[in-house]
Amino acid sequence: MSSQTTSATLAVVTFLLLHASMAALDSIQDTFLQCLSNLTQSPSPPISSVTYFPTDPSYTPILHSYIRNLRFTTPKTPTPSFIVTPTHVSHIQASILCSKIHNLQVRIRSGGHDYDGLSYISDVPFIIIDMFNLRSITVNIEEESAWVESGATLGEVYYRIAEQSKIHAYPAGVCPTVGVGGHFSGGGYGNMMRKHGLSVDNILDAQIVDVNGRLLDRESMGEDLFWAIRGGGGASFGVIVSWKIKLVQVPEVVTVFRVERTLEQGATDIVHQWQHVGNTIDDDLFIRVVVMPVNRKTQKTVKAKFVALYLGNAEKLEALMGERFPQLGLKHEDYVEISWIESVLYWSNYPIGTSADVLLERKPQSEKFLKKKSDYIQEPMSKASLEGLWNKMMELKKPVLTFNPYGGKMSKISELDAPFPHRAGNVYKIQYSVNWKEEGSEAEDKHLDFIRRLYEYMTPYVSKSPRCSYLNYRDVDLGTNGNGNVSYSEASVWGTKYFKGNFERLVQVKTAVDPGNFFRYEQSIPPLTAWNGKMVE
Repeated sequence: MSSQTTSATLAVVTFLLLHASMAALDSIQDTFLQCLSNLTQSPSPPISSVTYFPTDPSYTPILHSYIRNLRFTTPKTPTPSFIVTPTHVSHIQASILCSKIHNLQVRIRSGGHDYDGLSYISDVPFIIIDMFNLRSITVNIEEESAWVESGATLGEVYYRIAEQSKIHAYPAGVCPTVGVGGHFSGGGYGNMMRKHGLSVDNILDAQIVDVNGRLLDRESMGEDLFWAIRGGGGASFGVIVSWKIKLVQVPEVVTVFRVERTLEQGATDIVHQWQHVGNTIDDDLFIRVVVMPVNRKTQKTVKAKFVALYLGNAEKLEALMGERFPQLGLKHEDYVEISWIESVLYWSNYPIGTSADVLLERKPQSEKFLKKKSDYIQEPMSKASLEGLWNKMMELKKPVLTFNPYGGKMSKISELDAPFPHRAGNVYKIQYSVNWKEEGSEAEDKHLDFIRRLYEYMTPYVSKSPRCSYLNYRDVDLGTNGNGNVSYSEASVWGTKYFKGNFERLVQVKTAVDPGNFFRYEQSIPPLTAWNGKMVE
């Protein structure tokens, strides 16, 4: 046989194989779409118009539009069999039931800020239910409440509240592009937590689609499941469609400040004092500290940035700071009086005077490669220990630490009240953060090593037995379930770090509402029926 004949034969075979492969793929897609259509109660638009397969030109843009960590946009990142962007509850119900029939796992994404990407990646066949179309917000000022769909962002929630009232707000995070669904179900903290607690401490009702496709509210789901989804991670239990939140009252005028101090300006003494003040000062005041290494050509140092929100006027805050925290050395002009909605923009680093319309932008100002971790401090660190930490940070050059004070309302709520257990006894929480711009595994490994080394260095100074972490600072370094079903003891390795003793109750709820462990992922709550990779019938 001549080489020309051989080449022609190979070309024909390749064409036939490719054609067969595409035909098989089309058949699979047709099968899924038929299942979805059969199980959808004829809403408009039809589910086929909001379902995207890899062959669809919109598939990749939709997939990437809510990935907030560039580590998960590489060619090696696993991608879903298809994406459903529901506009109706029945789209969610059909997606769950068809995924059960076809043995696909489900990932549920609202804003895409899951730090380790667990809301949109998996190593086994999976789909994404992407909630961004379900983002309506209905505010009832007379009742001081609002119904918020899970695809809304925090910025949209704040904007809609401020549209109707200058004296109402909601205690949640300071990043406006974070999605409501994950934020609320993981706890949700922000700069009013010392006054009003967490987001989950201010939730009145919710709607969830369970493993059997039923739409349940608080009454029909029962208090155990309602407890579990307020801080236990909703994706272990179903797809949360919407939340009814309780609004809180704020003054028409609040006060903010932002100042920086380097080591040469006494940052060590100031941070040391902050540890004794931040969690005991007036509940209306929240002072965050962001600590970062500064690498100048002639000098290495550490800079501490103090950012505050005070639910009151500047005169009262100036008097309070003069009495309780004079070490910070604030000047009269450092205090800025603005409205609460303006304070949201201030904390997001927008210039004063920026229109609140920017809160309706769903995409962050920048996206990076990143890794986060968390810890809890229960005894203030000594000055010598802080100096050792600064030296370690200067050595590593990259990681940034954010200290968030506790106390106030957080110390008054029982750790059993919601799955989030980090209440009384905590002085402050630490967020470890490392960002980078360079692509490739070498850069990733280097920066992951930086943050892990700093986390290891902090071991003597943080909570113990367990060393606690915050669920919404998702961290797979703590341990995972792998892709299958794991035992209680295996999952408790990471579960008790997030939930302490509440992990046991979460497992009991999971066993009652999803005994077959359909809603599972790398750090999902396991049912008691999961053991050694097999399900007990």
